[in-house]
Amino acid sequence: MTHGFPDLPDVDALLSSGWKPLAFQQYIMKIHSRCDLACRHCYVYEMADQSWRGQPHRMSDAVADRAVERIAEHATRHDLPEIDVILHGGEPLLAGAELISRVVRGIRGAVSTGTRVNVNIQTNAVRLDEEYLRLFESLEIRVGVSMDGYAEAHDRHRRFSSGRGSHAQVSESLRRLTAGPYHHLFSGILCTVDVRNDPLRTYEALLEFDPPAVDFLLPHGNWGSPPPFRVPGSEATPYADWLITIFDRWYGSPVLQTEIRMFREIMRLLMGGSSRAETVGLSPVRMVVIETDGSIEQSDILKSAYHGAPETRLHVLRDSLDLALRHPSIVMRQLGERALSLTCRRCDLMSTCGGGLYAHRYSPGTGFAEPSVYCPDLYRLISYIGERCERDVARLRGAG
Repeated sequence: MTHGFPDLPDVDALLSSGWKPLAFQQYIMKIHSRCDLACRHCYVYEMADQSWRGQPHRMSDAVADRAVERIAEHATRHDLPEIDVILHGGEPLLAGAELISRVVRGIRGAVSTGTRVNVNIQTNAVRLDEEYLRLFESLEIRVGVSMDGYAEAHDRHRRFSSGRGSHAQVSESLRRLTAGPYHHLFSGILCTVDVRNDPLRTYEALLEFDPPAVDFLLPHGNWGSPPPFRVPGSEATPYADWLITIFDRWYGSPVLQTEIRMFREIMRLLMGGSSRAETVGLSPVRMVVIETDGSIEQSDILKSAYHGAPETRLHVLRDSLDLALRHPSIVMRQLGERALSLTCRRCDLMSTCGGGLYAHRYSPGTGFAEPSVYCPDLYRLISYIGERCERDVARLRGAG
């Protein structure tokens, strides 16, 4: 395999040439660093970076207030019409209603009147009770839930530390969210793919909760620590095969049952549009993480690569988010094609695939100078979706 990869960029030279970074639009705030589940596939606790062990359990009020100020400062300085704040963890509900309210009210009060603040919380839903739902209603917080499908599929990984599965409790919470007056707060379901689970049973189990959107996530891994059933160098495509089964059901449905973001993003890119997700495409990444202790970091998914991978050595108590925009690793995520390996740049699907998720490119020998460890799966999935859509376009033209 041939590789060509630039060193980390000379940011001053880029700026002198007229290049400008795009301001952060999405802010992930890790308001609690621990979790009440012990999921086997969790990149925060079970993979290479173990920095969670040194994090405070809960974001302090002082750090939360300063993080709010930094976000508002950045949004105002760059005149952003809209920002997304995602409350994350660990399990963010462990932080408690008081801190959640403090952060959300603080940000909405601090940004300029011309900036809309969208707030989402990503939860395992174990603690999603009526009291929390009333709070989220009052604060206009949308709720994303992590669920892996039917009971056996979900409980394969998403368990309590005792080994007991969480499906029953998560299902009860989802019914509380979706069956009553709070359905409008529901933003969707995150489902981590396990190819041992039946794809259609998984999809149908998620549809029971009428999700507005579903994100199917490839389990995190890389060339040094491959994901389950993904053998580096093998041309087998177990993940594409699994996802294609669901794509056929979703795409062939006479009515839109839900949005599946991965499929929709691929279709948008194939039609010449730009990506709105970091999983595919070449759109600049405009996301930053504020850790529980106030550290400013890159995507937390990088924790799956090696210890310290997301670090920038910046902190909200002393550094502005504009400084993070100049960090070479963050700049790399905004350079599009120039940040890809030679293998990716020579690929006919480069503009659609975009090299896949950045963390999945990591190799202990070459850093992020590789295609995705899921390269064969991504190539097959994108090609399949493209061919299926092309056939339908040709059929429509013939009928016209």
